[in-house]
Amino acid sequence: MSTTTDRTDPATSGTDVELLLTGMTCASCANRIERKLNKLDGVTATVNYATEKAKVTYADTVTPEDLVSTVEAAGYGANLPEPPKPETASNSSDNNADSVDPAAANADSALQDLRTRLIVSAILSIPVIAMAMIPALQFDNWQWLSLTLAAPVVVWGGLPFHKATWTNLKHGAATMDTLVSLGTGAAFAWSVYALFWGDAGMPGMRHPFELTIERTDGTSNIYLEAAAGVITFILLGRYLEHRSKRNAGAALRALLNLGARDVAVIRDGAEQRIPVSQLATDDLFVVRPGEKIATDGAVEEGRSAVDASMLTGESVPVDVSPGDGVVGATVNTSGRLLVRATRVGSDTQLAQMAKLVEDAQTGKAAVQRLADRISGIFVPAVIAIAIGVFVFWLATGAGAAGALTATVAVLIIACPCALGLATPTALMVGTGRGAQLGILIKGPEVLEQTRTIDTIVLDKTGTVTTGEMTLAATHVADGEDAAQVLRMAGALEDASEHPIARAIADAAREAGSLGSTEDFASIEGLGVQGIVDGHTVLVGRPQLFAQWSEEGLDTRLVPHRYSTSLGELQAAFDEAQDQGRTAVAVGWDGKARGVLVVADQVKATSAEAITQLRDLGLRPILLTGDNSRVAHTVAGQVGIAADDVFAEVLPADKVAVIEKLQSEGRVVAMVGDGINDAAALARADLGLAMGTGTDVAIEASDITLVRGDLRVAADAIRLSHRTLGVIKSNLAWAFGYNVIAIPIAAAGLLNPMLAGAAMAFSSVSVVTNSLRLKGFRSSLPR
Repeated sequence: MSTTTDRTDPATSGTDVELLLTGMTCASCANRIERKLNKLDGVTATVNYATEKAKVTYADTVTPEDLVSTVEAAGYGANLPEPPKPETASNSSDNNADSVDPAAANADSALQDLRTRLIVSAILSIPVIAMAMIPALQFDNWQWLSLTLAAPVVVWGGLPFHKATWTNLKHGAATMDTLVSLGTGAAFAWSVYALFWGDAGMPGMRHPFELTIERTDGTSNIYLEAAAGVITFILLGRYLEHRSKRNAGAALRALLNLGARDVAVIRDGAEQRIPVSQLATDDLFVVRPGEKIATDGAVEEGRSAVDASMLTGESVPVDVSPGDGVVGATVNTSGRLLVRATRVGSDTQLAQMAKLVEDAQTGKAAVQRLADRISGIFVPAVIAIAIGVFVFWLATGAGAAGALTATVAVLIIACPCALGLATPTALMVGTGRGAQLGILIKGPEVLEQTRTIDTIVLDKTGTVTTGEMTLAATHVADGEDAAQVLRMAGALEDASEHPIARAIADAAREAGSLGSTEDFASIEGLGVQGIVDGHTVLVGRPQLFAQWSEEGLDTRLVPHRYSTSLGELQAAFDEAQDQGRTAVAVGWDGKARGVLVVADQVKATSAEAITQLRDLGLRPILLTGDNSRVAHTVAGQVGIAADDVFAEVLPADKVAVIEKLQSEGRVVAMVGDGINDAAALARADLGLAMGTGTDVAIEASDITLVRGDLRVAADAIRLSHRTLGVIKSNLAWAFGYNVIAIPIAAAGLLNPMLAGAAMAFSSVSVVTNSLRLKGFRSSLPR
């Protein structure tokens, strides 16, 4: 690779900008734009075909307008992002709820246009193909009806291919669009010539079933079914592709929609609700139980538990008190908080996470489709062969009609009918079977990634574990009844909104009825107290029992004194703490009666799933924002090596771990379910999101696992391998068919019916091969 020593280094002196691109039709278009931009001095550009964006870093010698003009000179469109519009108090809420993304609107419009073209073309093409292939349907003058039906398909249905061909030809390039346009155009043009100036327009003309090879001038043959059929098949593939691309930016939109829309701010000593966009640094705002925290800040007054799992993956809510920091979009679960804003707008952690996802998606190299890669050689070769055939036959005295017949035959037989079916049919069957098994695959580029995966990184919370706090164990002192301990604790905790309290209350309710509670009180940071069925009950940390031993309580509760030690229960409490679980002590009437252990449980099938992933040749790695003790305990339970555990990592750190593994030469798949996993899922070579997780994680991933069973991840990779294999065999047959048929056509020996039969057989074989994917079986029991 050549280098230029005098180019400015954008990494140290450049400015970043993101261009919104239009007019790309395949991965080669993205490569062409990228090459053009990178030829500019001081410019480093990465073009993502899936998101239709270019991330550009440029030096002071280049302006954004230069970048736009360079893209336009290459034959495509480019727009600079619009600056954000200032919001007012009267319209901010409406803008948040109902604003329309111009890029998304354009994508929707393009998708709708493709869908309309596909439906109309399919309706018109079906009778054309049927009449050409079934002699019984060939009534007198049937060929003129075929022309009437095929003309709109070729001219209007194929217009996107014709436009792209013209644009590419102006810049000396050729893609699959070129071959589709030339092949269908040649088939249609020759059919028109044969109908009006040849013998094909005569009443009573038939297409007989003759599989013979003989020289013909072609003036009595029409190829309308090839022209209309190819256009329809390629439109189908293009529609499936655009529908997948439409969702490429959904992760970022979902992430930005997570934040609160309005906030109760304190101004001039009074509380008033304003849009979050008007919140300023140092503003004081109120967060009530159940509300989202509006922006990053520090707690001024109040105590509560904040659910920050969206950021950390930690399943246990974090207790906060004055002086503690809180993050925007996390949820206040219990007490009222007064928070002072420290970061707003693009400086917040949520906005930074959105930037991580965007950078990961833009930075991911676009995977060029197999057909596009092969067509880079195939398309120019076919055009060169067609020109050579025309010149050869003309020079050998075959006459203009004979030379033109052979030339058109080459273009027609090379027209990618089976190629148009190769990817979409396998994709439809494979993804359809996947959907039945709870596996949603976003596109063929995803399948290509799975073949080189050698490492799979697993998020802990919600992926390997259930993601919900549940009662894991009950330990009781000698002579105590476990059911009674759970009943008393559950009755008291039922009055609390804390997630740990809910886990205990739910377990007690499932075991039986709860007792009646009086004088419930929450002791901040220690636990709860109250009277249950006439007994003074405490549930919480050992320090709560010590406090009662030293001070008693200034309530009407019976002032029992407790030991400062849990006695025989201390070992169970310490063991739970060592394992990273949450333990609470339960006591009444002056005595500690039991210890309840609450934890995020490992899914019953996770260990089996890890074994299946190893059998596929993958190295499993556990990656979590949870603490190290919990992570290593979970890893030990499912069979992941201690050296393959990364704990206490934030979202940015998760991306860094993925990048570190990739820098070591590993090809990495990532399985996650939380918002905190979105950037890592986007950065990984293959992202798999648990469908039981958040929309952000699902949209940032390549494969969605609808079921919450990790074994589906192994099924997804096996299905991807199988589907990719079918696509490759389809492509091999499609091109093999061309390799065999083109020389026959070039020799002028291609009978039109033989061409039609060969094309039909090629298409049928591709479809039949794809249907084998219906037999794929999941490893999960029915």
